[in-house]
Amino acid sequence: MSVRATGAFERQEAKFRRWIGDEEFPAAAGRYHLYVARACPWSQRALIVHGLKGLGDAIGVSYLHPYRDDRGWAFTGDGFTDSVNDWTYLAEGYERTEPGYDGRVSVPVLWDAHSGQIVSNESHDILRMFNAAFDEWAKAPELDLYPAHLRDEIDRLNERIYATVNNGVYRAGFARTQEAYDEAFAQLFETLAYLEDLLATRRYLTGDRITEADWRLFPTLVRFDAVYYLHFRCNGRRLVDHPNLWGYARELRQRPGIAETVAMDEIKTHYYTTHDSLNPKRIIPAGPLDLDWDAPHERG
Repeated sequence: MSVRATGAFERQEAKFRRWIGDEEFPAAAGRYHLYVARACPWSQRALIVHGLKGLGDAIGVSYLHPYRDDRGWAFTGDGFTDSVNDWTYLAEGYERTEPGYDGRVSVPVLWDAHSGQIVSNESHDILRMFNAAFDEWAKAPELDLYPAHLRDEIDRLNERIYATVNNGVYRAGFARTQEAYDEAFAQLFETLAYLEDLLATRRYLTGDRITEADWRLFPTLVRFDAVYYLHFRCNGRRLVDHPNLWGYARELRQRPGIAETVAMDEIKTHYYTTHDSLNPKRIIPAGPLDLDWDAPHERG
């Protein structure tokens, strides 16, 4: 993460963006491994598509502990272990891929165990690869989250939602000036209002079919009231104050396999103990008390 001279938060670009299907990285079962932290929204979107496509037998998963100190994401044991390389820190994989690497160590990471290097640390690319590159081994090869006839609309939605919602909450939370915060805050709630209106006439973002645009938005929504509203000062309105978005988010969470990707204890632990500049005492708030994610969503 970095902050421009204007005080605006600027997310660093992903370093490794190779592609499954290229000559160097042919699609294969058992060759690739996914490293994720359930606390991280970027990890969760990859984990969701990994599960929906049924890639568990083809691509293994290792989970990182939610607390991240200055040494980065860690494997601490007791469920947070690296079953492929036995690393202590994910940074070891970055160093192996590029000796002397001193950039940002982020999750998710798609690892090639055959060549011993990172294929990609860009969540959007990993999501797209999981959607199509491993269909030979997928249990749900018929599922297509990026259908050709909806791609233009999906791309348009993704661009706005990433800039103002997914990354917008971070722009608000890590702003260093009032002006930068005010801009991020205004854009965030303008887009949430737009999505609230859109979902008044559509069941999902592009219509009657769930696409990658929905699964890219969901991890931010599921964290909003418990974390972003307070921790990142996104306190204009809560998710539950948006009837359509709240029902939509509940429906997505209630779909088979999705609740298992939502580790709220890990989410809260990560945000409230990792960002000392925002919460130096590392006290984890107990609420909210009124979020019933299992209540009927009443959509369709």
